[in-house]
Amino acid sequence: MRVGVLTGGGDCPGLNAVIRAIVRKGEGTYGHSVIGFRHGWRGVLEDETVELDVGSTRGLLPRGGTILGTSRTNPAKVEHGIERALDTLRSERIGALIVIGGEDTLGVALQLEGHGVNVIGVPKTIDNDLSATDYTFGFDTAVQVATDAIDRLHTTAESHDRVMVVEVMGRHAGWIATHAGLAGGADVILVPEVPFDIAEVCEHIRRRHKHGARFSIVVVAEGAIPKEGSMETQSGEVDAFGHVRLGGISNRVQEEIEQRTGFETRVTILGHVLRGGTPTAFDRVLATRFGVEAIDAAHENDFGKMVALRGTEILRVPLEDALHELKTVDARLLDVASVFFG
Repeated sequence: MRVGVLTGGGDCPGLNAVIRAIVRKGEGTYGHSVIGFRHGWRGVLEDETVELDVGSTRGLLPRGGTILGTSRTNPAKVEHGIERALDTLRSERIGALIVIGGEDTLGVALQLEGHGVNVIGVPKTIDNDLSATDYTFGFDTAVQVATDAIDRLHTTAESHDRVMVVEVMGRHAGWIATHAGLAGGADVILVPEVPFDIAEVCEHIRRRHKHGARFSIVVVAEGAIPKEGSMETQSGEVDAFGHVRLGGISNRVQEEIEQRTGFETRVTILGHVLRGGTPTAFDRVLATRFGVEAIDAAHENDFGKMVALRGTEILRVPLEDALHELKTVDARLLDVASVFFG
């Protein structure tokens, strides 16, 4: 069987580990041919492929990014895009298509399944916001990078009696902000799940400083939103999937804190630093297990599924279950974090 593989959406550590696992077992155990589509769904639309074999995927386990390249191309927004994708898959004689991506990329896969394409999903997002799986690979690495940065900011913040605002990724869910904030000892964590009142944030910081704290660390998810009327924000451009390109909320928070409290405040936006570099051991193992399970599902003709982590087990779940709703941060975890604010 000819098995197609693509990586779509934002890159993250662990993608290459998935590709490596698919090829190693797909070719080495089952004798399948593995065909990589370049640059996500754009490669399917343009029929841009590369042969993947054991030799070409050696050494990928610790390597960040994706050797296939990626994009945010949405075939549904391209004229005759779905038809073009179907034509490519037919002409390339793809018997199964393993799609590695997040909500948007897997959403396209679900559309193609409705047209008879044999798809298997692999959950990928550093935001960890896909339903039906406990964790997505890339998330653990992003949290570790953010935590390391917060650790470093502690010392410079204390040295200068400053407030440090740290912006991390998290469009609709604050998993990275919450985990990194907890691990890094943040004094305030702002997440999309709970609209914040900047006046309350400033009062909390004043109270800390009044009681002897010489600095504060504020962790902000890029998708954090203020309560209506409490603070003006800026809107950005929209991508092919209709998402506003975020970034900059931390600058507004910094301006408000400094203006309202008089405390010197600085911003660090980690941004794409969280996406790059070597995956953690946890993400390497998880990505490898996902890749092996995905090619097993393809070999067994168990299509329309997404591989998922439940507890310590790798399972297969209906693809639509992963896309039913975004997985947001549990309020109980935010309650744990709030214990240490102050």
